[in-house]
Amino acid sequence: QPHLPPQTWSDSINQANKVALLAWAKETGIHLVQINGQRRYGGPPPDWVGDPPPAGTEVFIGKLPQDMYENVLIPLFQSVGKLYEFRLMMTFSGLNRGFAYAKYSDRRGAREAIAAFHNFQVREGCAIVVCKSTEKCELSVDGLAASVSQQELEATLRRVTQGVLRVALYASPGQKQGQLALLKYSSHQAAAMAKKTLMEGNTKLSGTQLRVDWLNQDLKQKLQSCQEKSSSSRVQGGKHLGAPRQAPLSLVLHNTVDHLNSLCQRRCLGTPLFLTKCIQATPNGWLRFWCQVVIPGCPVPFSGFAWVQQDGPGRSGHEEAKAVVALQVLQMLGES
Repeated sequence: QPHLPPQTWSDSINQANKVALLAWAKETGIHLVQINGQRRYGGPPPDWVGDPPPAGTEVFIGKLPQDMYENVLIPLFQSVGKLYEFRLMMTFSGLNRGFAYAKYSDRRGAREAIAAFHNFQVREGCAIVVCKSTEKCELSVDGLAASVSQQELEATLRRVTQGVLRVALYASPGQKQGQLALLKYSSHQAAAMAKKTLMEGNTKLSGTQLRVDWLNQDLKQKLQSCQEKSSSSRVQGGKHLGAPRQAPLSLVLHNTVDHLNSLCQRRCLGTPLFLTKCIQATPNGWLRFWCQVVIPGCPVPFSGFAWVQQDGPGRSGHEEAKAVVALQVLQMLGES
């Protein structure tokens, strides 16, 4: 059998529902924009006047049939309140990833959506999950050069982003001679725009391979704990002590697997299954893993690669790889 070009192959999947979506969009005048693996309506919608809705107005929607699109979902979720934004996570083939986010004009709309549609059967035998979404306002920036000062970082951030409330610098847990910054913004929208700006790399911040992510709370607590211990042990007998050794990556991230398990339990997505395979080892102790996380409530597995450093002799690195990939999945599920 002849092989289809990728675009032809993806267009041939779920063709009837894709045609129905296009017909609905043309009939209603709804404008959908697909960027970076998600398709979005609104944010703001055409008739919106004023500021964006406050925190607490967005819901997470899980366990969606992969062949279901906005022509079914938007009218359904609009039936309980005015939508400000609707985002459907998409795969390369044009199927959805099994989850979406709906933001309402007020908190009442979000509450009504949870009450009406949690465990609602959008199709016979297909009950969906609807719960409150966590709207994040904090970012982490890893890989900053050791020479970057707090004053320089704050000045740069205030120049290229808006809504900066707090900046804190720590020794990077994953890069020797590097720094990690924790940033807090005035709103989720401000943080999201800052994340986009920083990821584009036009800020002239010195460092190698800067990594910008939504802040994981386990990482935040661990860094703050290490800082407190460092401060309490910095002076002894009037003599200045050296800074404590940096915590290994596995120590900083060791709670991420538990955090992912808890998140999936709260969202009724089932227990994640981790598959890891070491595919490369370097002489200086770095291991490269292929990783896959299968979550029963998300039809498409999360797959990717992770570099970890062997944490002591006899350690395989599998637990460290699980922690890294768990953090990546948390960011994908929680990014809004």
